[in-house]
Amino acid sequence: MSRELLWTPSEERIKNSNAAKFMKFVEDRCGFSGTSFHDLWSWSVTHPNDFWNAIWDFCGIIGEKGSSRISNGAEKFWEHRYFPDARLNFTENLIRKRDETPAIVFWGEEKVRRIVTWKELYETVSRVAAALKKAGVKKGDIVGGYVANMPETTIAALAAISIGATWASCSPDFGVPGALDRLGQVKPKVFFAVDGYYYKGKTFNNLDKIKAVTEKIDSIEKTVIIPYIKAGLPEGNRTETVLFGDFIKDIPAEEMIFEKFPFAHPIYILFTSGTTGVPKCIVHSAGGTLLQHKKEQMIHCDIKENDRVFYFTTCSWMMWNWFTSVLSENATLLQYEGSPLYPRADVLFDMADQCGMTFFGTSAKYLDTIVKANICPIETHRLTALRTIGSTGSPLCDEACEFVYTKVKKDIHLNSFSGGGDIVSSFCMGNPISPVYSSEMQGFGLGMNVKIYGPNKEEMPIGKQGELTCVTPFASQPIKLWGDVDNKRMIHSYFEKFENCWCHGDWIEWTEHQGVFISGRADAVLNPSGVRIGTAEIYSQVQKVEEVLESCAVGQHWNNDERVILFVVLKNGLTLDDELKKKIKQVIRENATPRHVPSKIIQVSGVPKTHNGKLVEIAVKNVIHGKPVVNTDSIMNPEVLEEFKNIPELQED
Repeated sequence: MSRELLWTPSEERIKNSNAAKFMKFVEDRCGFSGTSFHDLWSWSVTHPNDFWNAIWDFCGIIGEKGSSRISNGAEKFWEHRYFPDARLNFTENLIRKRDETPAIVFWGEEKVRRIVTWKELYETVSRVAAALKKAGVKKGDIVGGYVANMPETTIAALAAISIGATWASCSPDFGVPGALDRLGQVKPKVFFAVDGYYYKGKTFNNLDKIKAVTEKIDSIEKTVIIPYIKAGLPEGNRTETVLFGDFIKDIPAEEMIFEKFPFAHPIYILFTSGTTGVPKCIVHSAGGTLLQHKKEQMIHCDIKENDRVFYFTTCSWMMWNWFTSVLSENATLLQYEGSPLYPRADVLFDMADQCGMTFFGTSAKYLDTIVKANICPIETHRLTALRTIGSTGSPLCDEACEFVYTKVKKDIHLNSFSGGGDIVSSFCMGNPISPVYSSEMQGFGLGMNVKIYGPNKEEMPIGKQGELTCVTPFASQPIKLWGDVDNKRMIHSYFEKFENCWCHGDWIEWTEHQGVFISGRADAVLNPSGVRIGTAEIYSQVQKVEEVLESCAVGQHWNNDERVILFVVLKNGLTLDDELKKKIKQVIRENATPRHVPSKIIQVSGVPKTHNGKLVEIAVKNVIHGKPVVNTDSIMNPEVLEEFKNIPELQED
């Protein structure tokens, strides 16, 4: 499939990019002789030790490399470690500046506006670290968060990590069972919790939920309440409970002495969505996380010192961890907490103008939503500083790509990437020195030796879909899964399908431009008449139908085969009739293939999503087949699943 060319970087932009500077760096140092970013990727995966060693130096990592060996050389993928003798402190790499310029700019819908300077950030991290030590937290302990995307959360995480503890968090919109499924497994010693949050102008009080969580997790010895909605303290809480300000009240800000920890020392525990069972707890290392994030941010995203970087995220999504690392570039975090569409659909573009945003990070779902909202920032906002729009979470459709270049800004790098909490980073990413084509990512991440495999481990040619598989180790692979004896669960989750190769679960293909197209999750791939179809291929066409707000495609077992069922959410007041069904089918048939056309199209009021806004197709598929949906608390709106039960139309030919 030929895709439209949307953007080509200017010669000046290429020349001034970190990517071009890195290419010159490895040319001088390692003999790299390529001319394109794809050449650089090819070199990086065939010379991994030279590559990761160069990343350490080019990105200016503060730490000690140790001996000359770059890896431990382990044959088993999951036992491989880069820089086995190195030592560093993750937090030290993130709070280098001490001046009065902004480190964090925070917007809490229209309710709160705050600026935290680099000096204030450093001093508050110092005070919280000392308070955690005073509370008995030591190296190897877990510090938990039931928290919003705001400065105190960033400070608490960096403070915990600075003293050798590990940070694990979930967002405050999780119900008590969801929070317990995650934090209850890892047993934090100190628990930071926000008293509530604002969403679409409404105030949500979290004190009762905080009390319920602390009652069930007996490892928690102290609860620190972050006052956001000014709700006070939960009454009768089991643990010693204090406000954030009182936690550090009598502790002076002092010069921090950063203990150096091993490269593989754990700093984060991330949780899978939990839609197929209890969430996996994925443990990530200080060095791997830092190297991978700096590589992606500096080289793939061209983030530089004094940039103003925004990413719309919650503290349950790995993009929060990724976003936090932007501080290591001496760039300012632009944090937003609340609905990205309140009080107006273009509020984030207001933030872009007012804060001088250079990088606008969001999700494909947000871009789809504002396409439907018919906003036109190119006419209403200046966006003078904005250079890059980053998108992840799900594949971008043609309409969202076109919207960026016609309704947002013509000269902008649309950087679409894909990865996950499993690797706290990305396998597929853009870069600032190559052209951008509609609906595809520009390639694979440097150092990520990705191949596209068919069922028999054969490499798929251009235009043929297969499994995203990484065949050699990379810096940010997880250290372990929490409580996983002998790595049995790790092996089952990632290495069972193709021996000693990481199988990520995405269904992808190479494009003719050396780019990548992701058509969905492998476990959601449709299989009518034995032909495998990615759901994203259907969604990208349905998006063109203006009456449709959202859709969900699943396979239904029928007459010893599988047929495609499409559920649609329509704009308010609209009803699905035969004419609209015909229109949807025609758009899909004309722009995809007849095999993509659904056998049934059914209207629903909503589709299930995780708390990060990702569509949960597997839950819908289970419901229509009468199977139970496990761990519904991982779903943001589980009530919509009732609509998918016992639908008469699904019992008809």
